Amino acid sequence: MAEDKSQEKTEQPTPKRRQDARKKGQVAKSREISSVSILMGSLLLLYLTAGFFIQNILSLTGGVFSLIGEFELNEVTVSSLSLILLRKLFIILIPLMLVVLVLGITTNLFQVGFLVTGEPIVPKFSKINPISGLKRVVSRQSLIELVKSIFKITVVGYVAYGTVKNEFSNITCLANLEVWEILVYIGRISFKIIFNTSLILITLAAFDYFYQRWEHERGLRMTHQEVREEFKQREGDPMIKARIKSIQREMARRRMISAVPKADVVITNPDHLAVALGYDHGNMEAPQVLAKGAGFIAEQIKKIARKNNIPMVENKGVAQVLFKACEVGQTIPVNLYKTIAEILAYVYRIKGKAPAGSKQEG
Repeated sequence: MAEDKSQEKTEQPTPKRRQDARKKGQVAKSREISSVSILMGSLLLLYLTAGFFIQNILSLTGGVFSLIGEFELNEVTVSSLSLILLRKLFIILIPLMLVVLVLGITTNLFQVGFLVTGEPIVPKFSKINPISGLKRVVSRQSLIELVKSIFKITVVGYVAYGTVKNEFSNITCLANLEVWEILVYIGRISFKIIFNTSLILITLAAFDYFYQRWEHERGLRMTHQEVREEFKQREGDPMIKARIKSIQREMARRRMISAVPKADVVITNPDHLAVALGYDHGNMEAPQVLAKGAGFIAEQIKKIARKNNIPMVENKGVAQVLFKACEVGQTIPVNLYKTIAEILAYVYRIKGKAPAGSKQEG
């Protein structure tokens, strides 16, 4: 049971998880927002520039029909006429294509920001694997997309039917209108249908956007094991880090112990602590702590001191202050200058009058 719970994705995604997903193109994005914004933008453009489009299309079709009788239909003339038509249609549709392009880019930037990645188009076996494909077809996401599609078709159909139904009484009057007036009437009804449909689709797009964000966050959730593994990758395996620290401490201890023979005096407490001090009048402003230790390390310092005939002085208070206040390589505190100077003077006198290495009480 504990193992099953550790595999449940209950943890919030880490920043690294979000960043890796973004690099792969896995972002919260609603296609409905892009579709609705493009639809509304195109509808607004057509509403404001309907005269421009109609005039250019009528001019184009009128020119084509006027030239039909003058053309000899063969492969060359048909090809030339097709190229002319395509070029003119392209010029007419440039404003609409620009609106679609700008709105498509803008809505994507609004949702996901600037992102360029080729990961989604990289060929993967899972994309062509029939089993994986079947899972995608019957997945919850595909079911939701199906529901959205059915909803959109139903909404468009209902709005179109309701709008046309309200215009049934006016259809009989169309027989008395000119062709241009009939086209204007059809355009007005079409605009009304699209506009009403867009208003409903905006609501759908808003719901879909928040759903996509929720689904994205849900998909990024991590298990306890994934969080631990990521922590290990970022910070390093705790066991390896502990081993490295242990090796570093051992190397530092060896360097410290190797400096004990250079000491002028070892101050003890009397059994638990040992601090080795060295002083070079020409190179040091004050005595320095060359080594310090407690327990086993203190015994090693004292053992080396005896072996190298370094005087040892018992002074519980000074040993404790030096052990707590100074790191190896640091000079002694200013408030101990006088006390240490007296100890060193005492040691120098001992070296001149008594055998080196004898232990004195202080």
